[in-house]
Amino acid sequence: MPSSYTSRLKLERQAAGENSGSWGDLVNYVFNRIDSSVKGYQAVSVAGNANVTLTSNNSTTNTDDSTTDDQVHNAVLEFTGALTGNINVFTDAVETKYTVFNNTSGAYSLTFAPTGGSGVALKQGAKTLVYTDGTTMFDVMADLGDISMTSITSSGNVSATNFIASSNVQILNDNAIVDANNNEQIVFSQTASAVNYIDITNSATGNNPDIKASGDDANVGISFTTTGSGFIKFNDAAYNPEATLTDGATISWDVQAQPVAKVTLAGNRTLDAASNGIAGQFVSLLVIQDGTGSRTLTWNAVYEFASDTAPTLTTTADKGDLFVFRYNGTKWLEVGRNQALTLS
Repeated sequence: MPSSYTSRLKLERQAAGENSGSWGDLVNYVFNRIDSSVKGYQAVSVAGNANVTLTSNNSTTNTDDSTTDDQVHNAVLEFTGALTGNINVFTDAVETKYTVFNNTSGAYSLTFAPTGGSGVALKQGAKTLVYTDGTTMFDVMADLGDISMTSITSSGNVSATNFIASSNVQILNDNAIVDANNNEQIVFSQTASAVNYIDITNSATGNNPDIKASGDDANVGISFTTTGSGFIKFNDAAYNPEATLTDGATISWDVQAQPVAKVTLAGNRTLDAASNGIAGQFVSLLVIQDGTGSRTLTWNAVYEFASDTAPTLTTTADKGDLFVFRYNGTKWLEVGRNQALTLS
């Protein structure tokens, strides 16, 4: 009976009485074939647009580990060359595993597969781990399941069905979250020694999600800037909730927190200078008479009216007078008024 070979590594199995006097070379061949299969590396040029079948043989001449083994029996394969079309690279149709590096150039795909079976597309410029059952090639790195790690650093895109981080996700300056076509959706730019940031909170049923400015500073705003002649567009109504000012002998008005406000007068009152205004801001105030009526309001000197004359309030009980102002950094300039309003 002649010698036969194992199906995967093609190691020669000796028949009784076979190869007398040449066992040393045969044993060395077996050792070197195993050595290549466990730790061997080979670069394979696949340039062009034709499919490539990796070399595979039963050669017993590889008895020295300085000799390159056939291509399929190396643990690590690097595919090189400029592709001019989409190609397939075929290995033996037996169970095996590889570390592979698609180091080709050219905007074409390279699919690695067992001969006669189905394969996996190897991302250009990337390294991965694959294995085959003899019929189908599988990319181990494409389906790792849940991964727990202290940190992850990527020089390219990170793609995941669900990405869960128990700590910060660090994005380098002017890098982005991209869409399926690698187009930027959100670009993150940094400021040296930043202390303020955007805080986004989701919501339960019946509530709105929240976007707010936060950080180390006590007073933090949000700035929206367009490019060129672009505008900020609201597809739905935008509003400031109406705030109710506290009635008292002197009425305070914080126009940062209460830009749209109302107050019901229960006596003759004085309106204090508005606080926390910014030049260019518009605000409105609805002044309401209580059920008695005939209440008066003395305006602080920061409120400026037409002809430098403060208005006389409507005296009818439960009626309202509406005033709109624009701030110039020093004075609240009256933009308009509408008096003697029936409010219900």
